[in-house]
Amino acid sequence: MVANRSRPPATVIPTLIYEDVGRAVEWLCGAFGFTERLRATGTGGKTGHAQLTVGNGAIMLGSQRTGQVFASPDRAEFRPPRPNEVSQYISVHVEDVDQHFQHAKHFGARILTPPADHPFGERQYTAEDLAGHRWTFSQSIADVAPEKWGAVQANRRKPEPNERAG
Repeated sequence: MVANRSRPPATVIPTLIYEDVGRAVEWLCGAFGFTERLRATGTGGKTGHAQLTVGNGAIMLGSQRTGQVFASPDRAEFRPPRPNEVSQYISVHVEDVDQHFQHAKHFGARILTPPADHPFGERQYTAEDLAGHRWTFSQSIADVAPEKWGAVQANRRKPEPNERAG
């Protein structure tokens, strides 16, 4: 595998779309404690792309636009969520969820659910950022077997390339 300094080291990296990527970087770093890894200038001198890290995780931020990138024929609309519209949310593990909550609240994050303990061994709160993306911050408070709260362990293997789904 080739190492690439232009890519965050995380395995799964969600990309969120913002109307103003530069403003989103400042807000997410200030409110939720992310660290800016890199930033790229887009059309008109505005920030078009950014990468942020937190712990071992990473997210990328992209600008609102039509089409994927790099002269793709794709005509899909890439845009932030509209009010009362949720198509995804991001979960982030933190060391102290109550302290994180207080900081985000003080910074002006819209709190959707305050910190609460859940039967699956996590203490969590959910907030919305300046563009309407939802974030759930979670702290492990107990080691709970999945069966204790109604889940079952799924031990599926990755299919071989010559196997067909279905």
